[in-house]
Amino acid sequence: MNGLEVLDFGRDALWTTVWMCAPAMIAGLVVGLVIAFFQALTQIQEMTLVFVPKIMAIFAALLIFLPLMGALLAGFANEVFARIAEF
Repeated sequence: MNGLEVLDFGRDALWTTVWMCAPAMIAGLVVGLVIAFFQALTQIQEMTLVFVPKIMAIFAALLIFLPLMGALLAGFANEVFARIAEF
């Protein structure tokens, strides 16, 4: 395995990580922005108001996107095993 293949493997690992984390992070971001906008409009400055809706949204996103995340991870693992089998 030369340096270019190692860099290619590392890049694929990073992109797989980004794609697996994206649904939960985007759900948390959207809920956080909506609640921050609501707090700005109503001038309610309660710090703990954000946590429960964010946790519920992230949990729902994980339940919905778990098959996609599993498929991404399985595809990456198959690619890794195929590269190992080449050597």
